[in-house]
Amino acid sequence: MNQKAYLIFISFIVALGGFLFGFDAGIISGVMSYAGPAFNLTEIQAGWVVSAPSFAAMFSMLFSGRLSDYFGRKKLLLFVALLYAISAVLSAVASSYELLYIARIIGGIAFGAALVLAPIYIAEISTPENRGKLVSIQQLNIVFGFFAAFLSNYFFNKYNTSESTFLNDANVWRWMLGVELVPALCYFILLFFIPKSPRWLYVKGRVAAAKNILVKVHGPENGLKEMNLMEAHLADNKNSSPLKIKEILKPSLRFILVVGLFVGVLQQITGINAVYFYATSIFKQTGIGTDAAFSSGVLLSTISVIFTFVAIYLIDRMGRRPLLLVGTAGIAMSLLLCAYGFHEASYKLSSEKISQFNFSNSEKLLPLADKEFTNDVAFKKALKTALGNQTYRKNDGALLAAATRIDAHLVLLGILGFIACFAFSLGPVMWVLLSELYPIKYRGLAIGIIAFVNSLISSLVQLVFPWELSNIGNAGTFFIFGVIALVGFFVLLKILPETKGKSLEALEMDLIPNAKSLE
Repeated sequence: MNQKAYLIFISFIVALGGFLFGFDAGIISGVMSYAGPAFNLTEIQAGWVVSAPSFAAMFSMLFSGRLSDYFGRKKLLLFVALLYAISAVLSAVASSYELLYIARIIGGIAFGAALVLAPIYIAEISTPENRGKLVSIQQLNIVFGFFAAFLSNYFFNKYNTSESTFLNDANVWRWMLGVELVPALCYFILLFFIPKSPRWLYVKGRVAAAKNILVKVHGPENGLKEMNLMEAHLADNKNSSPLKIKEILKPSLRFILVVGLFVGVLQQITGINAVYFYATSIFKQTGIGTDAAFSSGVLLSTISVIFTFVAIYLIDRMGRRPLLLVGTAGIAMSLLLCAYGFHEASYKLSSEKISQFNFSNSEKLLPLADKEFTNDVAFKKALKTALGNQTYRKNDGALLAAATRIDAHLVLLGILGFIACFAFSLGPVMWVLLSELYPIKYRGLAIGIIAFVNSLISSLVQLVFPWELSNIGNAGTFFIFGVIALVGFFVLLKILPETKGKSLEALEMDLIPNAKSLE
């Protein structure tokens, strides 16, 4: 295996934690269609189950970078892979809402650490010429995970029948969650084949080991070149005292902290994980039906994969700044398009449609026959009042398909546009930026803090998303996300630096005033 292929191989394995994150995020959109009614969950309880991993991840992200400074990137990644496996098993056998929540908390600890450690490791083993592409492999693995999850959801839903003892409404969601065990075990095994981070080894005083890895990965000439760069900039860090969080707040680090925090918040506050985690539910809102909603999830993840490849191709050619600006503008327009599409929708159940429903108590809908609703909030409230929350949750796809009058293609275009723009901008570029902005002395701690904030925003968005859909409505929810993205574009236009094609050491000198004084 040549050096280029070997480096890609290493990066792909390290980033498999992203695959598991994407798989979990995608699979839950299908799981909640069955687990929600099974446990008779309220919107808030459903929000807690969905957001639990992100809630746990924010604490894991805060400490994982720092822990990896002590124990090493590789050792911590192995532990992470085991947590993924444990989470998959416990989620599949959960007998109550509380146990399911705990199992997903464990998974959140795993993917929080994985998402922080992968870009740190890849940035430390790559060169300036290929760093953007290689760190972006994490986002590629995330979208591969989404694709696998939506495809899995589609087939589980397709072959789920009331007559089957293998797959039925009572157990299909357990299979959806349990299948995550397979990639988790693969991740654990493959991690034994990656080397330790050479920059981490150097800081720990293991100079010969660091040199051997760099030569193996980059070849003798480039390996020695990278070694010389490390020796010139990291020598004073080998015996440095443990960092305190307050050191991140130094005036000289303030600018890169502001940039990192803003990009980290913007990535999640535009609602990306809410859209992914609740994709099936969102597509149901367009009235296309349950089966079509599941298949639309496959289309969504396919678009994400395609445009992540676009990001990998462009990130070291165009640079980080152009991709972020173009992508954020596209996100804003796409979300506002969704808002417009939902705003123009209307909802009406005819007597004929009501008579065709085959679930119990469907006759309770007769008082709503031929009554037109101009917004989804009022319509869904009327359905829940007539049927009860559990019956509504089990049959919401059929009910919305029968009643919704909407330009579904317009909404679908908006959602796919959002996913595409995110996939080539905020998705991969954020992690590339975070791996580049900070010097190694501060990298683990700083990325952990920014990722903590990122995951906090993600968990809050996911938690309130079901409530927003029920109380603000589809149009209002997407309008809020769209306005936030638009504001984000103008802020990025003002503050975002370009980091393309520069070594980690050169970036340190460019972005941090008096960089030498930090060593």
